[in-house]
Amino acid sequence: MQFGQGKPSIGVVFDADLGNSIDDALALALLYGLQGKSESRVVSVTVSKSSLKAAEFADTLVRFYTGEPGPFGGVQPIGLALTGKMPEDTPMMTAVLAKTTAEGEPAYVRNIQKLNDTADPVATIRNALSAQYDQNALVVLAGPATNLAAVLDLPGAKELIAKKVKHLCISIGSYPTGPLDAAVQADVPAAKKLLAQWPTPIFAAGAELGEALPFPAASLDKEFAWTPAHPLVDAYKAARAMPYDAPSAALAAALQSVRAQQNYFKLSEPGTIQVGDDGSTRFAPSADGKHRYLILDPAQKDKVLQAYTELASTKQVPRPTRFRPQQKKQ
Repeated sequence: MQFGQGKPSIGVVFDADLGNSIDDALALALLYGLQGKSESRVVSVTVSKSSLKAAEFADTLVRFYTGEPGPFGGVQPIGLALTGKMPEDTPMMTAVLAKTTAEGEPAYVRNIQKLNDTADPVATIRNALSAQYDQNALVVLAGPATNLAAVLDLPGAKELIAKKVKHLCISIGSYPTGPLDAAVQADVPAAKKLLAQWPTPIFAAGAELGEALPFPAASLDKEFAWTPAHPLVDAYKAARAMPYDAPSAALAAALQSVRAQQNYFKLSEPGTIQVGDDGSTRFAPSADGKHRYLILDPAQKDKVLQAYTELASTKQVPRPTRFRPQQKKQ
């Protein structure tokens, strides 16, 4: 239970295949930027990429943005999926996890060293949602739907989700139709289950939106220059040959999740997203559909890119205090 001055800012559950594409890591950074502005809180981070290094990479980012845990904050567990076929290692993870200081110590603090240091992702998500006030949680998915589909299988999960979650934002697929997405293909049954059974509204940021609003690499040497060693900068530069502007679908999903009322993007008409056996996605308009996909608004493009760079480049944002601070004696 939370104590303090009224209802806390909305809690965000973040699930992604961290380490596969740089926009997932940028999206997590953006959410911590929003946390720093007290607009939301990252209440759980889970990884759908079945790789211990992916969990270490996630832990490094969480620790970098939240700093050392305070006296009551503890260490946020990272949920790690144990199933799925995904690359064990990627250049962006290696660049961050292998980096050392002049003294030979790891450049970035992390707690995860072995599998037992991670948590069950399904329990992590369920527990995070259970701890939130009603309709005071959001879910962001940037990767295969493996973990969220497994949550749906828990007894009473759909009722819990409907009670706690305002909406789900996903950055998988292409809309209204388009090229196949590796994140959908990685677990087609899970994607089908998620889109057919998830009980709240869903906003989808497709690959076409991410390509139209690429994250500006020029910001790495400007907005991110407040620290000489930055894991996100190291990961970005290792992911692909520089210079390049990275597709930003995951960033769009994260931004929409918390700031839906600011109309950064146009919205499609209501409908349903259908997943084919080959992993293709197709949007079918329907008056009573719970799904909508995000559409580029040219008039908002500069505003969106400014939000991306400002929020993702935030300095460390301590976790919100869980307990009422001790009062001074009179």
